[in-house]
Amino acid sequence: MALLITADCINCDACEPQCPNEAIHPGEDVFVIDGEKCTECVGYFEKSQCVLVCPADCIILDPERRETRERLRDKFELLSQSAVSP
Repeated sequence: MALLITADCINCDACEPQCPNEAIHPGEDVFVIDGEKCTECVGYFEKSQCVLVCPADCIILDPERRETRERLRDKFELLSQSAVSP
């Protein structure tokens, strides 16, 4: 699954710089995670870095985006190739 930032977000900006896929951005009211870019840090880290640094404990699995570890790995591979391609 991709991750989701809930309304409990305090807009501290701790999560955004931690995302290796640049999937986190300020939203209208709270930070948002782009589900197309979120791999839950699969391919980079053992644990989701944004979840580890969030002081409000407001980052959860997105129930609307159910993805297996294999799908997250595939997404990581695709995003990695896109970043390298001219």
